[in-house]
Amino acid sequence: MKKLCGYVVGFSLATALTGIAAAQDQSSSAMTPPKVLTITREFVKPGKTGTTHDNAESAFVKAMTAAKSKSYYIGLDSVSGKLRSLFLTGYDSFDAWEKDQRAEQKDPTLGPAIERALAADGTLLDAVDQSVWVYREDQSRNQSGAIGDARYMEFEVFRLKPGHEGDWAAAVKLVQDAYAKGVPEGHWAMYQLVFGGSPSYVVITPLKSAAEIDQNFMADKKFVEALGADGMKKLSELSAAAIESLEVQLFTMNPHMSYVSDEMAAEGPDFWRPKARAAKSSAAKPEAKPATP
Repeated sequence: MKKLCGYVVGFSLATALTGIAAAQDQSSSAMTPPKVLTITREFVKPGKTGTTHDNAESAFVKAMTAAKSKSYYIGLDSVSGKLRSLFLTGYDSFDAWEKDQRAEQKDPTLGPAIERALAADGTLLDAVDQSVWVYREDQSRNQSGAIGDARYMEFEVFRLKPGHEGDWAAAVKLVQDAYAKGVPEGHWAMYQLVFGGSPSYVVITPLKSAAEIDQNFMADKKFVEALGADGMKKLSELSAAAIESLEVQLFTMNPHMSYVSDEMAAEGPDFWRPKARAAKSSAAKPEAKPATP
């Protein structure tokens, strides 16, 4: 989603969230963003990132794999801002979220394994926080596809001024209409914060490569032409009235900290499960016979 308030605060919005479908319970077959999205942020101590943190997080992945859990999640590491990792898990509903938590607690093996992993991981962290978001289909556009081939994610968090939801909705509608006219291929998903902070919205953009960032900026001209001078003025006024602040950050996907479905892994097996793929290839290779003298 581009330029919701770009000419007010100087940031460009991203263009797409093709879906965090692989992060949600596979009871839903539709490749659409999950209705409920939980985001856990871990602020990692300096010197404890990279392999050290990956190894600690692998304990969670091993525990989930052994339990054959359907609660898939994506792990990401920060490229900008403070050193931190994000973990995204999607659900079809809050009821599904509750059932997932209860199932984990009742599992005689998974629950204790997660507790041990949490204790070990905690020694590497400065802080942890969590937030819960709901998908706003009415403020999204052109949702389809999967994200197994994504390697980056851009997060743009808009914090609103109290009492200005109407101005925000009107601004989003202007952007939606301009995209329908000038950039019809544009697509994005919007999430609204419901637990964990002040009134906020987030646009999450999966990127196959950093080159897509360049491409997204190049679409600005078409957007501006479609919106027109009067539309740009109106958008600036609505954005100034509604938006308290905007934060834009870039993260990279981390397969070592992610627990993804077989369907998602199949979109990029060398990336998501490199060790498993290498082991399978070695097992399939026939043993070499000694040469005949």
